Amino acid sequence: MYKTIVVHIDGSRQQESRLRAAALLAGAHGAHLVGAAATGVSWLDLALLSGAASAPVPVADFDELRETATARLRQFEEQAARLGVGSVESRLIEDAAGSGLLLESRYADLMVLSQDPRPAPGLPLRARGMPEHLAIRGTRPVLVVPEDYRVQVLPGIVVAGWDGSLQALRAITAALPLLAAADSVKLVLVNPDARSALHGEQPGADLALYLARHGVRVEVVLERTGSTVGNALMALARDSGAALMVAGVYGHSRYRELALGGVTRELLERAPVPLLIAH
Repeated sequence: MYKTIVVHIDGSRQQESRLRAAALLAGAHGAHLVGAAATGVSWLDLALLSGAASAPVPVADFDELRETATARLRQFEEQAARLGVGSVESRLIEDAAGSGLLLESRYADLMVLSQDPRPAPGLPLRARGMPEHLAIRGTRPVLVVPEDYRVQVLPGIVVAGWDGSLQALRAITAALPLLAAADSVKLVLVNPDARSALHGEQPGADLALYLARHGVRVEVVLERTGSTVGNALMALARDSGAALMVAGVYGHSRYRELALGGVTRELLERAPVPLLIAH
């Protein structure tokens, strides 16, 4: 069970969908829902930079940042109440969002963020990469919610990617509370012959048995395709009417991943349903 869920509060247009998903899970698990909003700069940073010509935030503006974040938290509490969440808390982070949320994740069972914005001309790198930052550098799973998420069904049918890696195993293990409650779980192996040493004679069978012992209604699906792994998983999620995807996240340098793409980047940008990731 997830008993403490943290949702990122930043006032963006994506916030409504991730709050809806977080509230739904909080209700299902009887969880305490924490809304965390960051000022974007710490008092220490402000003190160090206040005398510098290159200071990113004038001292006089810091109170305004704090007031803005506080106002967003008040709105979060009102929205959470309307969504029927019984146990709610607001936390103001006087720091950059990435480092602040990373600290918050130590004392939570699940972090809820939004899907990365699509790459666009002029979009700074710092505007992207928060979900994998928390998954790779933290110890808790991250639920990544698309902006257009509207369906009030979690977990429903789940598509879980399995390639024999530790990252995939950690994601699936972290998702056990959701997998056990799912209508069905499709344990998907894409082109498993390429990693036969990890899968054995019956690809997916050992993990499926492990999950079944936890009460998971699991089906092994072998996908052989010339498409990318990410595209294959997303297509199966759409075709099966899945409400949740689960995948391990692989860390590379930011520039290498942006240049080469990869399963992680595909899913984080384009997954059609909420995606639970772990590293």
